[in-house]
Amino acid sequence: MTNILIIEDEARIAAFITKGLKANGHASTAVGTGNEGIDLAASDAFDLIVLDIGLPDLDGFSVLDTIRGMGVRTPVIILTARSSVSDTVHGLETGADDYMATPFRFEELLARIRLRLRVQAGDGADAAGEPTVLTHDDLSLDLRTHRATVAGREIDLSAREFALAQEFLRHPGQALTREQLLSRVWGYDFDPASNVVDVYVRYLRRKLGTDRIETVRGVGYRLV
Repeated sequence: MTNILIIEDEARIAAFITKGLKANGHASTAVGTGNEGIDLAASDAFDLIVLDIGLPDLDGFSVLDTIRGMGVRTPVIILTARSSVSDTVHGLETGADDYMATPFRFEELLARIRLRLRVQAGDGADAAGEPTVLTHDDLSLDLRTHRATVAGREIDLSAREFALAQEFLRHPGQALTREQLLSRVWGYDFDPASNVVDVYVRYLRRKLGTDRIETVRGVGYRLV
């Protein structure tokens, strides 16, 4: 199991990331200050670091510069509201492996985490040996090219449809709640009362086949 360090002072965001990582098989530790983050990063106990820039004690760029100066080579994904080109360039030049602006979608963050872990592992799968092509019966999703096929025929899916289909193929036969799908595909800043999950399930049914995704009454949906 991979262990991820979250250096984020906003408790709501830290809790959201922690919950999402746990649901996807990752352990995590969250701290709210730069100094705590430096101490933990130096322990070499983590496979990846998610770093905020606007910390209460130290600027996140200073945290990154410090840990890189200490020889810490752990992959770092900067997650911040500061999304200007100059900030992005500064973060990458300081030693970040990726830079992601908030508000964000957890599915995208998770994809970036998997990519960094895969690169760190030095092979074509992530650290958990995850395949780059998901299949279920005659349905296939290529995670690298974002191509979807049904019975060998390519299907045009939007980015959000693809992300939703990906969640179903990662958990075939499992009942997924609307809350789980909303969190993983749309992110923390989406209204929990929204019916967007139901709308996009209808889209997928039209494109993949009406009998592929089953409604589980009172729970959510399941790929059958």
